Amino acid sequence: MAGELTTSEKKYTVGRLKSRPQFLAVREGEKRRGALFLLEVLDRKEPDSQARVGFTVTKKHGNAVERNRMRRRLKEAVRLHAGFAMRPGHDYVVVARRDVLDASFQELAAELKLRVETRPKHRRSGDGRPRNV
Repeated sequence: MAGELTTSEKKYTVGRLKSRPQFLAVREGEKRRGALFLLEVLDRKEPDSQARVGFTVTKKHGNAVERNRMRRRLKEAVRLHAGFAMRPGHDYVVVARRDVLDASFQELAAELKLRVETRPKHRRSGDGRPRNV
């Protein structure tokens, strides 16, 4: 039948963050630091909505050509390797570092997949008591 897919694989789609308030909201979430980029994650508490991703490359990392190349590499890594691991109802912002240009694509994709799959660590309560008593 015309228009039907021949495979039964589930397609994972990831939405995009586009406005400044969306990016600023994600800054309040969890931060996962890496050698090639910083990944900021925010749980929107909407498990039925799709995951959304945004990319940030600042001017201090090079001219427009280099910044666009970094952004394109990150977008492709998300599309091919990390989109399936992004949890529904979460927002992700990838803040690139200069090393994204020099890293191999396999290294970039592997680190991105690792950062997305990393679960948040439980933090101790800040009750102010000494820990060695």
